[in-house]
Amino acid sequence: MSTPIPASHMAFIRARSGCSTELGARLSSLIEPGRQAQGCLQFSLQHSQVDPDVWLVSGLWSSEQAMSAYFNSPALMIFTELLNDMVVRSIDFQTFTDACAVNAYGEYLQLAG
Repeated sequence: MSTPIPASHMAFIRARSGCSTELGARLSSLIEPGRQAQGCLQFSLQHSQVDPDVWLVSGLWSSEQAMSAYFNSPALMIFTELLNDMVVRSIDFQTFTDACAVNAYGEYLQLAG
């Protein structure tokens, strides 16, 4: 049996002008469901110190399967609501898995060669 590889996600969400406070309040509803989701190792909501319209929702998961299960949970309907309510200007959503140094170095060598 293989060992699950941890996975993470980061979503940078930019509020529409004048909507940052509302966006932050509504995004805060994701914190507890995220932290209580099966396989969640870390979950946070952060507010940019440089740009008051930018928020970051991030999570670290025990496996890609755990992260995917959370993505299919009712809690994530908030993103649809935020878009429909025109509170959000943009969302940059990325997922990641751990890359071991050997694999990363090998990919670098292939590119350099």
